[in-house]
Amino acid sequence: MTKVLYITAHPHDDTQSYSMAVGKAFIDEYKTVNPSHEIINMDLYKENIPQIDVDVFSGWGKLRSGQSFDQLSSDEKAKVGRLSELSEQFIAADKYVFVTPLWNFSFPPVMKAYIDSVAVAGKTFKYTEQGPVGLLTDKKALHIQARGGFYSEGPAAQMEMGHRYLDIIMQFFGIPSFEGIFVEGHNAMPDKAQEIKENAIARAKDIAHTF
Repeated sequence: MTKVLYITAHPHDDTQSYSMAVGKAFIDEYKTVNPSHEIINMDLYKENIPQIDVDVFSGWGKLRSGQSFDQLSSDEKAKVGRLSELSEQFIAADKYVFVTPLWNFSFPPVMKAYIDSVAVAGKTFKYTEQGPVGLLTDKKALHIQARGGFYSEGPAAQMEMGHRYLDIIMQFFGIPSFEGIFVEGHNAMPDKAQEIKENAIARAKDIAHTF
């Protein structure tokens, strides 16, 4: 069965967030088109996403030195074990849908913490004599992002680092297909905000048929 990770990083729901509204429209349409696929909802604001901290580094170090998982401290076990769960879940999925706002030219920090949890050598990529090689070559991904201003072209395009970062990471993981749906300019043009939202929803529903 095809597994889809629907990964959201926004504190608001679809009634308050443009990105979440478009994301909901996409995933609802996707379910209609693909009723047999398994959708796994990952609300990163509600999930346990450990930071890579001193306990994680300590736990990893002990495991590399030959100690068993049972020999780790309780904090090390909780954090290292959870990070392992997240990475295993990620590589077991077939498709990824990321939903984020554009905050300070990037995305909410919980998304970076999540990416750190799944960027694991030997799982999502490997090191070779020629450099790192992605291991997720049979996956595909989509990023739905709301931007209050305009960042698709011109000088502002170089300031947008959320979608660009995810694009680089997907390439690093070897994922050959990565698309973007952008809800753009609704804060800059509030009189056209509803039209912008509706157009993005329509595009999301279209892409749901081919994703």
